[in-house]
Amino acid sequence: MRVLVLTPPMGDFGGIQRYIATLVQAFQEIAGEGAVHCEAMSEVTNVKGRGRLTARSKLSFCFRALREAVRGRADLIICAHLALGPIGWLASGITRRPYWVVVFGIEAWIELPWLKRMALRHADKVLSISEFTSEQVMKRHGLKREHMARLPCALDERLTNIEPASVGPHQLPTDDCGMVLTVARLSSSEQYKGHDVILRALPEVLLRVGHLVYVVAGDGDDRPRLESLADRLGIRQNVIFTGQVSDSELAALYRRCDIFALPARTQIGRHEAKGEGFGIVFIEAMAFGKPVVGPDGGAPKEILHHGRHGFLVNPEDSSAVASALIDLLNHPDKARAMGLAGKEWVRQQYSFTAFRERLRGILDDSFRPCTTAH
Repeated sequence: MRVLVLTPPMGDFGGIQRYIATLVQAFQEIAGEGAVHCEAMSEVTNVKGRGRLTARSKLSFCFRALREAVRGRADLIICAHLALGPIGWLASGITRRPYWVVVFGIEAWIELPWLKRMALRHADKVLSISEFTSEQVMKRHGLKREHMARLPCALDERLTNIEPASVGPHQLPTDDCGMVLTVARLSSSEQYKGHDVILRALPEVLLRVGHLVYVVAGDGDDRPRLESLADRLGIRQNVIFTGQVSDSELAALYRRCDIFALPARTQIGRHEAKGEGFGIVFIEAMAFGKPVVGPDGGAPKEILHHGRHGFLVNPEDSSAVASALIDLLNHPDKARAMGLAGKEWVRQQYSFTAFRERLRGILDDSFRPCTTAH
């Protein structure tokens, strides 16, 4: 089997890019490294050093993708983002080969322009990273269950094996002090992550627990607002904003924390949606054996089992978040047992091997020869 993978720009190695890299690696192990070709969109760097797509770069990518689909005689075309679906649809029409589209979350939860909607409906398979996203796609865009296949994210196992490093200039709390950790961008457009809800929960937690530090890993334009909120609540001395951290620093934070918390809200409108399409940081924390506090709705609910791996709470209720944190911090044996259960769950369900075998099963179901009764 020859596989052509069409990808968005891969320079900024975020969650989507990590997923695509995992997908490509899995295809290579199944079909053979020489059987997989990637064609990535290219960004143009502006005077500020930031990359952006231009009409010319988009046309160039479209030409290269179609040329490779024809010359490379691809047996399967993978559009590794919904935005690339129309190109896959066109390439499929020219080559008469099947194409798949990968959907991650919010980009597929809203109403779509006609071209993207038709490309999604005509795809031979739509790979979704969560059941929640699959349900939104079927509900909003008229796809049937047989067109969907769930292929959740895999843990980047290098993170758990990396040598932890000290976290910049910040002094992490001593072992006799509790530590709650959140890892997420601090973007004003992503306030649904729930940093503010945790901050509002902390005064109540501090009254019941005592020694506690809340560590916020990540950076962005929403940081001043959150710092100001911590000041107004009188808890600034109990909150550490680390800014951006390296993988080795992140590993150190996961190892040291007692609880990972991210009460991310899911908000879906007709033309705008916010929320976690999966929540890779949850399985990262669980892989380090940490109990988690997450939302009781949306895609993260699929990863976390309430009362087994931690607690699922109303992500808009700071009192509910406080109660969950107090319970885990005051019952360390329970927290430890939940962390170990989560670690085993991640090993079973979200390893690269599990990802590859899920993909193999999807391929087997999609390309199984038809048999005719005699």
